[in-house]
Amino acid sequence: MGKRTLVRRRGKAGLQWRAPHKGKIAPVGYPLFDPSVTKVGSVQDILHERGRGAPVAKVQFEDGQVRYLPATSGLHVGSQIQIGAGATHDDGNVLPIGKVLEGTAVSNIERRFGDGGKLVRTAGTSAIVFSQTGPTTIVRFPSRKSVELDSHCRATVGIVAGGGRGEKPFLRAGARWRYMKSRNKKYPTMRGIAQAAVHHPFGGGRHQHPGKSTSTSRNAPPGRKVGHIAPRRTGRGRQARVQAVQRQ
Repeated sequence: MGKRTLVRRRGKAGLQWRAPHKGKIAPVGYPLFDPSVTKVGSVQDILHERGRGAPVAKVQFEDGQVRYLPATSGLHVGSQIQIGAGATHDDGNVLPIGKVLEGTAVSNIERRFGDGGKLVRTAGTSAIVFSQTGPTTIVRFPSRKSVELDSHCRATVGIVAGGGRGEKPFLRAGARWRYMKSRNKKYPTMRGIAQAAVHHPFGGGRHQHPGKSTSTSRNAPPGRKVGHIAPRRTGRGRQARVQAVQRQ
């Protein structure tokens, strides 16, 4: 079979395949305290964390506690942030999602109260508070999917900063490689048929074509188990059906 394929080597989960810790600042999330109490914090700095597209705001509260939160659009050094049930609906403030008005754009939403925020944290994204149903709140995500969450879960009013970051081209492969490296993503990628026969079961030959069928048995041994795993149909069959319908 030749060498092990890259997918098999990545499955070993060695240190070379993990996202680097260098450049990380601190865990990003809300502080845990009594939600009925409203605390005020001041933005000390706007930071960039490796592997994160959105900027991070360093917030210091009145009691001296320092937390890091995803920055929202319009936030700057010196801005005041309120966290609690009595906070206003200004951008950057954190409220229980049950206290947010319907139609408000929110971000960094908690899946469960106290987890610090897990949903809608990508740069330039926001969700919409669709409706309030008492103990639960229906939120519509950027994917247009609606989810019902506990009304005690907290969320930040406003849109995550850094929108439009993906519109800037990388221009150089090195910049793209460093971007993917910080997120532990595979780059560059190569098709199996473009590789040598010793590196991939589809490789080799005078021309680029799969050496065997693109479908593989579910009981195939490791190394041969590449391509479509026991598919009912493949893309070629679907394309043929579409062409047959068009001819009719």
